[in-house]
This record gives sequence, structure tokens and C-alpha cells, in this order.
Amino acid sequence: MTTPRRVGAETSKTRAALLDSAERLMLSEGYAAVTYRGVASRAGVTSGLVQYYFPTLDDLFLALVRRRTEQTLGVLVEALRTDHPLRALWEFSNNWTAGALIAELTALANHRKKIRAEIAAVGEKVRELTLEALSRSSNDYTVPLGRVPAEVLVFLVTSSPRMVIMEQSVGMSTSHAETIDFVERYLDKVEPRTAPETAASRESDT
Repeated sequence: MTTPRRVGAETSKTRAALLDSAERLMLSEGYAAVTYRGVASRAGVTSGLVQYYFPTLDDLFLALVRRRTEQTLGVLVEALRTDHPLRALWEFSNNWTAGALIAELTALANHRKKIRAEIAAVGEKVRELTLEALSRSSNDYTVPLGRVPAEVLVFLVTSSPRMVIMEQSVGMSTSHAETIDFVERYLDKVEPRTAPETAASRESDT
């Protein structure tokens, strides 16, 4: 019978400092730089100490995701209880550090199943909480937007499909079909599809 390997306590200040170092390393050099040696060098400790707290690199990455989730999700939940849930989501999504980390972790998730499942779970939870808040709100979210600048349209049309593809790559699906349908219906109104020209119609024009 093998003896379970000892792992550093989750409440340890050393563990927190190692996660700080890993986070800064990921932000400055990307997820590929987050190795035992890289984190140890950034933290000024030995690689063995990093591995003591995180026996596998997946353990380290999962800890990064979960800590960031704990730091931000609680704030979002409180903000969603106000009369401005959509504004709360906007401010939550505009957290540059969190956004940059999620981008790196999402890229990493394409190669690590555990990370992919964790990110999908967090993303779906955020969307579920926000949709529930909007359904409870007395605000009218059907107010016409008025004239939408061309720059905004171009950005939405190019970024929406990319975001859907990125989220689907980690297993998320909530709101995707509705978003694509909304954009398609808008395009059908402003740029209706024309029936393909046939040989018969070309002959009738001559």
C-alpha cells in the first residue's frame, strides 16, 4: 500500500505567493512559461517547493482558475443583486487582468481536459447567474438601440463568431444559438439574401 504524498496546505501563505508568481508569469510571458522552474525562479524558491504545493502542473493551473473565480465571482453575485445586473456584467467583463488570464487559460485548455472542464463550468455559471438576474430585473431590455455606428456593427459581427468558437472549444454553449440567430435576423433585415441567379433568368434579360 502506497503512502499518500504530502501536499502543502491550501491556506498556506507560501502557496498563495506561488500562485501570485504563477499569475504574474502567465500575464507577462503566457501560459507556456508557467513551469515548475519558471514559477520557482519568479518566486525565488526551489522547483521542489512548487511541486510540494502543486504535485502536477494541472493542480497549479486549476488552483489559478479557482482562486481567480473566488476573487471575482463573489463580487459579481453581489452586483447582480442590484438594479443594474447588465452593468454589473459589463464591469465584471472589463476586468483586464481576469480577462487576460482567462484568455491564456482558454488557450491552455485546448491541451488539458481538466482545465477545459473547469473553465466551462465557471463560464456557464456566470452566464446562468446573469440570465437569472436579468429575468428578475424590472428594467426594460427591449429598448431600441437607435442608430448603431458601422464600427460597432463590424466589431460585433467579427467578434461574436470568434467568441462562440472559443467558448465551444472549452465546452460552453449557453447563449450561443440565441446570439447567432439574433445576428442572422439582423442581417436578413439590413442585407436580405437574394435568390441565386439562374441561367433561365439570365436568358430572359437578354
